[in-house]
Amino acid sequence: MITTGAILLIIVGLYWIFMSSYSQIFGNFPFRGKTNAKLIALTFDDGPNEPFTTDILDYLDSKNIKATFFQVGNCINKYPEVTLRAYKAGHVIANHSLSHKFTKYFSEPSFTNEISANQTIIKNIIGQTPALFRPPWLFRNPLLLRTVRRLGMTPISGVFGHNLEIFQPSAKKMAKQVVKIAKPGSVIIFHDGYDSKGGNRTETVNSIKIIVEELSTKGYEFVTVDKLYGIKAYQ
Repeated sequence: MITTGAILLIIVGLYWIFMSSYSQIFGNFPFRGKTNAKLIALTFDDGPNEPFTTDILDYLDSKNIKATFFQVGNCINKYPEVTLRAYKAGHVIANHSLSHKFTKYFSEPSFTNEISANQTIIKNIIGQTPALFRPPWLFRNPLLLRTVRRLGMTPISGVFGHNLEIFQPSAKKMAKQVVKIAKPGSVIIFHDGYDSKGGNRTETVNSIKIIVEELSTKGYEFVTVDKLYGIKAYQ
C-alpha cells in the first residue's frame, strides 16, 4: 500500500520535472544567465492587462529600463496598442501562448497551434516574429520543447518573484523576496495579468518600484532576456 508520504514525494517529483524553474531533464530551459556581472532581467507574464501593463511601462520608461514581456495572444488582441507601445519603447515582446489554458497541454501536447497563432498575432502588430517563448506555468514536456526549437525559438524559464503573487501580497513583501533572491544573471518572473483573464495587479506594479530602487542601490542593472543570454529576441 502506498503511504501518504510516498504520494506526496511523487507529486513533488512530478512538479519538479514538469514545472520547476530549474529542471533541465527535458533539455535546456535557462533560468539564469551565466554572468558575474550585476545584471538582472525583469520579465512579465500573462499580459497585456490594463491599466497595469501601462502602469509598469510608465515606470520602467521613466527609469529607462527595458524589460521582457511574455504576452498571451488573446490578451494582445484586447490591447494591441499596449503591445505596440512596449515594443516601440524598446521592451522585448515574447510569446506566452495564445490562450494560456492548461487543458491545451492535454489536447495538443505539442502546443504548436498555441505558439504559432500567437506568433502571427505578435508579428501583425510589431512587425517582428518572437524568438523567445515561455510556457504557461513553466509546464513543459519533450514534445513541446522540440516544437519550440523547431519553430526557431528559445524556451525561457526564470524564478518567480513571489510564489503567492497570484494572491497579491503586499508590495513590500514581494519586493523583500525578490531582493533576497536576486543574483547576477537572475531572470525574475512577475505577472502583469492572470492567465488570460486580467486581474488586479496593483501590488505587483508597486513592488516593481521598490525592487528597482533597492537593487539599483546595490549596483544592479536591468536588461532584457536576449541581452542577458546573448541571443536573438526576434527571428
